Formats: sequence, C-alpha cells, structure tokens
Amino acid sequence: MQVPLYQAKAEFFRMLGHPVRIRVLELLQNGPVPVRDLLAAIDVEASNLSQQLAVLRRSGIVVSIRDGATVSYALAGGDVADLLRAARRILTELLTGQSELLAELQQLGPQTDRTDKVAGR
Repeated sequence: MQVPLYQAKAEFFRMLGHPVRIRVLELLQNGPVPVRDLLAAIDVEASNLSQQLAVLRRSGIVVSIRDGATVSYALAGGDVADLLRAARRILTELLTGQSELLAELQQLGPQTDRTDKVAGR
C-alpha cells in the first residue's frame, strides 16, 4: 500500500527534526566534510553524531565517501541546501515580524495595557 504524499512529507520533516541533523546538513552545504571535522564543529558525542549521520544516510539525504581511513559525508543533492536556505528566509521573515511587534509594544509602554483593560478592550 502506497503512503499518501502528505504523510511522506510529514515523515521527511520529522526526519529533519533534530538539531544535530540540521547542523550536519548546514555544514555539508559547501561540499563533503570528513567526520572528524563534523565532530569538531558540532558539540556532541561521537556516538550521537554517528547515529544522526546514519538517519540521514538511510533517508538518502546524505552519502558517505570513504578515502582510505577517512570517511566524509556529502549532500546527496542540491535540493537540501535549497530547503535550508528557504527555511532561513522563512525564519528571517517570522522573526522580523516579531521584532517589529516587540518594538511597537515597547514604544507604547505599559500604560497602554492598563488603558486597554479599563476600557474593556
């Protein structure tokens, strides 16, 4: 039985839903990176990094490359980098809107809240 597209998408985003996995994908955007460099850049235990890399590898988002004793990882395709850039743009827009709201609230000051309560607003 085939999985509906919306369910496959949800599973895809769940797979991305771990900070270490996102960080790994960010680090791989510019090309293959040896595991030792990933470990140096991400503050996690080697076993945890290995586990997260395995999830990404099983999903087909990253590939491992062996060169002698060195194992590196790379993005399987450029679409993942595009997705990360889109996420950055979306977050930037959301946070910009929140900072504008915060600035407006700070400009109005605490008196506005009391006035709104008294006036029943």
